[in-house]
Amino acid sequence: MFGILLLVLLLTPLCSAAESIYRTTDAEGNVVFTDAPSASDAKSTERLEIQPINTVAPPSPLTAPITTPREPEETAISVTITSPEDETSFPMGPGNFSAAVRVEPQMSPRANLQLFVDGAPWGAPQRSANWRLTNVFRGAHDLTVGLIDGSGKTVAMSEPIRVYVHRPSVNFKNRAN
Repeated sequence: MFGILLLVLLLTPLCSAAESIYRTTDAEGNVVFTDAPSASDAKSTERLEIQPINTVAPPSPLTAPITTPREPEETAISVTITSPEDETSFPMGPGNFSAAVRVEPQMSPRANLQLFVDGAPWGAPQRSANWRLTNVFRGAHDLTVGLIDGSGKTVAMSEPIRVYVHRPSVNFKNRAN
């Protein structure tokens, strides 16, 4: 009996379009809900008054703010030679010195650095920001460093610095003799 009542309560919203609902109890005590009165036993049929169902209109859809796609902001890449300083002189010796750079922001994993001495590449592109230069000829040399992306394109260059290498020459005889 409870199951039938539960079924009727669940189906009540579906029957709301009907004008009336009738409850009939048969001789065995079973309750039946229908949309038409029972013709067989009119005295055990009761017309039920159903209250209208509460309904709420759905909210209007939210409109998303209209945004125009922005192009990704390009961050300025800075490559700066930190060592040696501009106008550094290396005294008499074999022409060996080190160079180092700072890259901001941090390099991507596919990027490399290329050292240029007097405009010519010095060694192969590398991930390290340090170079050990050996046997550099005497004279003035301009150093620059380029940042090379994964496709091999140079995307940033440092400002050039000038260094001076002083080396003994075999052309000059020792004057002490």
